[in-house]
Amino acid sequence: MMNACNVRFLSVVFSAIALTVIGRQGSAQGLDSIKVVAPGAALHQVSNQFTFTEGPAVDKQGVIYFTDQPNDKIWKYDTEGKLSVFMDKSGRSNGLYIDKKGNIISCADEKNELWSISPDGKRTVLLDNVKGQRLNGPNDLWLDPKGGVYFTDPYYQRDYWERKKPDIDGQKVYYLPKGAKEAVVVDGDLMQPNGIVGTPDGKHLFVADIRANKTYKYQIKADGSLTDRQLFVAQGSDGMTLDSQGNVYLSGKGVTVYDAAGKKLGTIQVPSRWVGNLCFGGKDRRTLFITATESVYTLPMQVKGIE
Repeated sequence: MMNACNVRFLSVVFSAIALTVIGRQGSAQGLDSIKVVAPGAALHQVSNQFTFTEGPAVDKQGVIYFTDQPNDKIWKYDTEGKLSVFMDKSGRSNGLYIDKKGNIISCADEKNELWSISPDGKRTVLLDNVKGQRLNGPNDLWLDPKGGVYFTDPYYQRDYWERKKPDIDGQKVYYLPKGAKEAVVVDGDLMQPNGIVGTPDGKHLFVADIRANKTYKYQIKADGSLTDRQLFVAQGSDGMTLDSQGNVYLSGKGVTVYDAAGKKLGTIQVPSRWVGNLCFGGKDRRTLFITATESVYTLPMQVKGIE
């Protein structure tokens, strides 16, 4: 998540102008030229009542949960299009992921923790330090098929923190094995890791180094460690997702789509200042759900999500 200060006013103005154009010209963004987008599809703004939206995650039914971090809330968007608050006082949750039991695993950076939130709202702290030191601020995460948690830990100064500098030297990617109390560093050689996602077979992980403007692809070893880091594309990302064809979606200034080999398929222009994150949802997983500063959007797709 990028800092949200001083973006809301400009975002609202820009959104109003851009949405007017889109409303008159459904293909103004060139969406028909991006093969993963459904023919004739148009971006739909669900709501613009937020401050900085982030961290969308989908459950088994296709229901999406996402955060409005400055307002300390987790929202729910169901498969019928209904929007509601799932949790107030969410520990300043940022990135979310839903495990096989329906628990929301959350990057709760108010106290720099990882949480598990049950379907009825019970909170359990999974991790609150690394070797006695406070984490920088867990940002985004992905769960592997074994239930282990990979998460990025960049440092973005928050106005609700008393501290003014990190306790840990460096900004790293960690792995917390299922049931473990200690996280291990799996890549400590990045400038500012942010977006993260893995393949459903648990064999590969993608991590964006947003400050270096690069996204890397790794092989995941049996013990959860990473090897064979390769540059996937020379573009960073705040958040990312994959579809069933292996295409990779990077967020930031719009949504940029790459095929599995790193070839650019196109950019989905989004009429908000910044796209924080995205995921696929809906009953058939063919709706791309986009969190973009003050707004959330949906877009019908030809491909299905895999999360």
